[in-house]
Amino acid sequence: MSDAAPTAPVIRADAPGSFPHRTLAERHPAIIRQVRAGLPYEPPQRRALDALLENCTEGVIEPLPADAPDRARWVSWGMDTYAGQSWFDVPWLWAESYFYRLLLDAVGFFGPGAWHGVDPFRPSKTGELDSAETGAELSALDQLRDRPADERNCALLSGSLWGNRADLSFQLSSEGGEQGEAAPGLVADDSDLLWTLLPPGGTGTLCLVADNAGRELVPDLLLIAALLTEPRVGRAVLHLKPTPYYVSDATTADVIDALHRLRAAGGLAAEYGDTLWSALGDGRLVLHAHPFSCSPLPYADMPDDLRADFAAAALTLFKGDLNYRRLVGDRYWPAITPFDEVTAYFPGPVAALRTLKSEVITGLSPATEAALDKAEGKKWLTSGTHALIQVNPSAGPDGQ
Repeated sequence: MSDAAPTAPVIRADAPGSFPHRTLAERHPAIIRQVRAGLPYEPPQRRALDALLENCTEGVIEPLPADAPDRARWVSWGMDTYAGQSWFDVPWLWAESYFYRLLLDAVGFFGPGAWHGVDPFRPSKTGELDSAETGAELSALDQLRDRPADERNCALLSGSLWGNRADLSFQLSSEGGEQGEAAPGLVADDSDLLWTLLPPGGTGTLCLVADNAGRELVPDLLLIAALLTEPRVGRAVLHLKPTPYYVSDATTADVIDALHRLRAAGGLAAEYGDTLWSALGDGRLVLHAHPFSCSPLPYADMPDDLRADFAAAALTLFKGDLNYRRLVGDRYWPAITPFDEVTAYFPGPVAALRTLKSEVITGLSPATEAALDKAEGKKWLTSGTHALIQVNPSAGPDGQ
């Protein structure tokens, strides 16, 4: 971030009744119970999950054991600084991320036993991917086959934006369908600017930083397939989580599951699935799972190798709410803080595609913020019924 960029308070969960406080006090215990019920864990895992449940609601942050494979990394990310403090007194982003790391430890994900590498969130991921709703959405994709390329691309971008709210009837509108009481609108829309960075015949690289697996990963993959097919990019790099994270965040295994689902669907979905399968084989699609993807830090603190990756891209597209928080910084920004200012540090052109599920927001006009507040109070920030497409085309060394 440039020296002239504004600053704002880091979000913590220390205010009872606040959205971050409810996340730590209510959502995290519920996640532990869901994980405990979702797989037939043995007594050691069950005891560890029960201990984590007690610790994350009543205890303090405890450091990873000495033999943890990533202990040094977490020390560099602030573990020793926050050890001994209440979960509610440290930065919210850090507390959330560390919770998921400890959850993996509890279920034996990193251990030498039989549960090594078993995704505790897999039942919910596969259930969503195999649902009848997903099948209907993939069948609806055939409606786009004979549409003009621009209309098809806008529909696929809308599907990627709204994820499992898209109802992938693939409404041919950047608004996610006809406006109405049940059809939420965009609070910021830089989609026209986004398309100028991915021109027809383009041969550059798109980096897409993925968010959720299942029905939300599928439209991301379809968008990549369309951009490679047209083409608007010559290469796509899909950034994934190296380990399960935030319940539904996408890993390499989730991509493979989604590709199998696409290829079995028939129609245009299967064609796009085959395109992606081939693109992985010939290098036009690359999967990255950098450790920093599970970091509790903002992307302003990204390591040099990841920075070089993004610097080489024609556009880096961040998907989802968590990635947005890490892109702009998990702070109580005034909503009218320019998106370009808080992303000026980024090494190349950058865009965000996000439904609003937390209190972090930048880049709104005063009129938009006032209208939302008048209609909904502050519920619009966290309800998931609004979305944004924001672009900073001049991020990077030449634009700062």
